[in-house]
Amino acid sequence: MSDGTTRIQAPTPTAHAASPSGGLTDAGAAVAFEWTKIRTLRSSFWSLALCFLVSVVIALLFGYVLRGSYDDMSAESKASFDPVGSGFNGLRLGMVALVVFGVTTVTSEFATGTINGSLAAVPRRGLLYGAKVATGTAIAFAVSVVVVLVTFLTAQAAIGSEHNASFTDPGVARAVVGAVLYMTLLCAFSMGLATVLRSPAVTLGVLVPLFFIVSEILSNLPGVRTVAQFLPDVAGGIILDAEPPDGTVLTAWTGMAVLAAWTALAVAAGYVALRNRDV
Repeated sequence: MSDGTTRIQAPTPTAHAASPSGGLTDAGAAVAFEWTKIRTLRSSFWSLALCFLVSVVIALLFGYVLRGSYDDMSAESKASFDPVGSGFNGLRLGMVALVVFGVTTVTSEFATGTINGSLAAVPRRGLLYGAKVATGTAIAFAVSVVVVLVTFLTAQAAIGSEHNASFTDPGVARAVVGAVLYMTLLCAFSMGLATVLRSPAVTLGVLVPLFFIVSEILSNLPGVRTVAQFLPDVAGGIILDAEPPDGTVLTAWTGMAVLAAWTALAVAAGYVALRNRDV
């Protein structure tokens, strides 16, 4: 089954960036090399565009539904109503597309066999891997900034001025900044795991159920709810709410620290896998 990628021919290193052995040694040139590969993948554009569209459309729909149903809520529901967390519901679905972007950024070369050309151009595997993860993460960060801001503004406009939130309200700025970090770190985590598994189907077969099905189920089971809070997406997702949910042992920032630790572990595992295995 096609993953929507195009076969990439690794470019010949330029003279100013080449060592006597013919490999790229300059980190900036390696990053430029990765940027060229990413932007020539059709799946990269469509994944990022879908992330934006899904996040914003869902935010708009949720906002209008909340505006119309607020008056029918119970007093308890009104007291606990969080327009920020509710408005960010679209991010959780848009995240699927960002995860796909991170996975295909790594696995497209393994799927097409062009990883050998990349290693010929950049023989130092650590440099190649670092440039790939850094470039993919930087793109994810830039896209996340746009997606989060537009999603927040869209959702709050749809909810209406009577019940929405503004940037100056307590916890809102933290939630917006945290949402950007959340999306960026999950994408980097996906890239690290994809390097270990190398297969887009296998990697997405692990990540999509984990992030969007298993975590949700475990978080609602009384016996394992506390442990489930330490899963990467659950821990990082605490920061999406202006006020952390009741019953959590993690705070917004300790949860983000747990997600950062998971991401560092996945990225390190990807480096070890690429360094020690034949491609």
